[in-house]
Amino acid sequence: MKRFLTKLYNFASSWTGTIIIVFFIIFFIAQAFIIPSASMQNSLLVGDFLFAKKFAYGISIPRIPFSNTPVFPDIFNNGHLIEGKRPQRGDIVIFLNPLNTDENYVKRCFAVGGDEVIYTDNAFYLHHNEGDEYIRANYPQEKIVELLGKLWVENPYIKEYPGIHYEPNSRTMINMVAWENNPWRQERKIPMSKILVDEFEPFDYAFRRLTIPYEGRYVDVDVPNFNAFYTKVPRDEFFMIGDNRDNSQDSRFFGSVPYKLVIGKPWFIYFSWDSNKVPRWDRMGKFASTIEKKEYKKIRY
Repeated sequence: MKRFLTKLYNFASSWTGTIIIVFFIIFFIAQAFIIPSASMQNSLLVGDFLFAKKFAYGISIPRIPFSNTPVFPDIFNNGHLIEGKRPQRGDIVIFLNPLNTDENYVKRCFAVGGDEVIYTDNAFYLHHNEGDEYIRANYPQEKIVELLGKLWVENPYIKEYPGIHYEPNSRTMINMVAWENNPWRQERKIPMSKILVDEFEPFDYAFRRLTIPYEGRYVDVDVPNFNAFYTKVPRDEFFMIGDNRDNSQDSRFFGSVPYKLVIGKPWFIYFSWDSNKVPRWDRMGKFASTIEKKEYKKIRY
């Protein structure tokens, strides 16, 4: 045993051993990420440097840092060397952007396969695939509403994770329609269906005709009468939403995320500073699962 430990120590002390150990950790255990955008504020902040738990949802195919080039082929066609548990509702998840797999995104899992989602101004509604009885048994009555003949939970997770928030006077709904109807982006469609929910109030703003800039001029686009967006999450996919609900490029724009693109989840913050390069000492060394449940009175961006 002593001889084995000596050989192991000598191997780990060598350049070759050090490189192998570092790459093993990066590929299979933990990898450093930086929060680049405000989509998860106030749970995760721009300037947070964190380690991701790579084994949280199985072992995803290792990728070379910065280039995101896969090291091994996807022989199981699920993006993982070892399949594991799936993201759960409410988890913060690191995944590859479905529109550009060279980019890493971090969002909160709002819904899982089989769930239904409705989005309207300042509210998300979730119908669990387990059905109405599950919703009655797991949510307080004040969070449950009846829409389209079934029960939905209004804005789940907000009480548990205080970083989730909406902006007052949000224009996200208008932006979604403009994004879809912009002549520059005819190849992209919003992956949610426009629906008219009788239980919702009609929009107050003039929404039936949208004026969009195009090639130095403005064009008018007819918009159907609707007051919400709807989708049903496909099997083994996940609807990911930023906690900064009105400043997030998420599943409202690129659709649900398949398991094969899931990398892991935030683990702990090893360094953090604000836009002025002032360290946020109160965040360093904290687990992401602890930080996301803490309500900050003042956030330094």
